[in-house]
Amino acid sequence: SMSVGRSTSSMPDYTVAKAATERILTFLDQISAIDPYNDKDLKPNSFEGNIEFRDVDFAYPTRAKHRILDKFNLTCLQGQTTALIGSSGCGKSTIISLLLRFYDSTNGHIFLDGQDLRTINISWLRSIIGFVQQEPILFDRTIAENIAYGINDRKVSYREIHEVAIQANIHEEILKFPQGYETNCGNVGNTQFAGGQKQRIAIARALLQKPKILLLDEATSALDNETERIVQEAIDKARQNRTCLTIAHRLTTIQNSEKIVVVDGGSVREEGQHEELLRKRGFYYRLQRVAQQ
Repeated sequence: SMSVGRSTSSMPDYTVAKAATERILTFLDQISAIDPYNDKDLKPNSFEGNIEFRDVDFAYPTRAKHRILDKFNLTCLQGQTTALIGSSGCGKSTIISLLLRFYDSTNGHIFLDGQDLRTINISWLRSIIGFVQQEPILFDRTIAENIAYGINDRKVSYREIHEVAIQANIHEEILKFPQGYETNCGNVGNTQFAGGQKQRIAIARALLQKPKILLLDEATSALDNETERIVQEAIDKARQNRTCLTIAHRLTTIQNSEKIVVVDGGSVREEGQHEELLRKRGFYYRLQRVAQQ
């Protein structure tokens, strides 16, 4: 009877494990519409860094009737910073996901230097793009290894790691750890790092691959003002001579951008420079007024 009791007590765990296994198998059986291992697509010999979204429509496969982008048009010129602003859910992060080809647009086209994004090799595409998220992921490895993950096709030297850490304003702080660059980042939460340190390690990782395009998805939104200033300095250095597309949470961080784009309802409502948009007294002007209150 005791053995029966023990086996019965394990039933809830068994049921949960069985359901989880079924979900994993279902996921593994899915065939992606985008083949990241296709080696036949174009690998351009040179790339300047011009981006164009032309009449792009998009809806996520699980919500096919809910259009996120609607005839979206955007041009980002080589070496310039374009800042996207708008309310939550307006399609800003989707724009970055499409550029990285996590998804393909439903209609319309995205071009890099005039070349349709769908014809470009995905590995090559992602090798020229640096991406920094609002909540960067650090692996249970050393700081040096986490930065080195920016390149996975060759061995990275410590000199290279130090150079990008200096560019990202994090080198001196790393040296203050007892084990320096050999400090283990730990796992869930990486609680040993102060605000902004994770972001700057992630910026260093992105810079290691010498990206032509830098994508920043609200990289400073969760930081206090002083930490934001330090991280913003690192971002300002990182975006020099690169095409940069940034999603902004705080409007103060984007006022010097070559182009500010207001996204609303999946479309571009306004675009221009800071002073120009203020004079229009439209969407951007109203957002500035709200931010100052």
